[in-house]
Amino acid sequence: MSRGGDLVRTGLRGVGQLLLTAGFVMLLFVVYELYVTDILAGQAQDELSDQLDDEWAGAASGPTPAPITPEVGEPFAFLHIPGLGADWRRAIVEGTDQEELAQGPGHYVGTALPGEQGNFAVAGHRVGRGSPFLDLGELRPGDPIIVETSDAWYVYRVLGDPATGDFATGPIPGQQIVPPTDTSVISPTPLAAPDVPPSGAYLTLTTCHPKYSARQRMIVHAVLEGGPIMRADAPDGPPALQEG
Repeated sequence: MSRGGDLVRTGLRGVGQLLLTAGFVMLLFVVYELYVTDILAGQAQDELSDQLDDEWAGAASGPTPAPITPEVGEPFAFLHIPGLGADWRRAIVEGTDQEELAQGPGHYVGTALPGEQGNFAVAGHRVGRGSPFLDLGELRPGDPIIVETSDAWYVYRVLGDPATGDFATGPIPGQQIVPPTDTSVISPTPLAAPDVPPSGAYLTLTTCHPKYSARQRMIVHAVLEGGPIMRADAPDGPPALQEG
């Protein structure tokens, strides 16, 4: 066998070993992203939920909701989406940097707070880090999205026509796919310029699209149904919680 043939075989073995190593490293990365981060995020959510439950246990409730002034990184409300499961409940933290989103859904700083006029906008991972918005695309027009604070509940409804399932029946669609650069979706009035006054009380959820990609964003818009429901009047939540 020629020396050249030996060199070729050695080179091929080296390339093969390199590809195997790269494949193994990639597999480890996928396992970490899909499973390990979900476990870590689950633990973080448990801690945040316990923190809120403990803080709220002794809180006095007045006739109207108390102002909310969250600090970045701190939990301040729960998000309930019955359409994603009867027990679907996630603590919302203030902020949308990776540190905050690793714990669960994060509130866009500067957007409206629960029940306020404007756009209460919340981001969440679709895959990994707990995958809170993995099935966000399953929501349909009219589905409730409930925000729970220390002393009140707020029921939002996904925009669109519940009878036909059509999201695009008004100026603000219930669901849309946009590029990551489109920040108008979290404007005070969704899709309007950021300096346009709010035309109502909205909730917007944002996540990556498609699954396993950050190429686009899936957006769900909802509008507030009525006013706050005080926890003193409904300690177990509004009827909308049972619609899942």
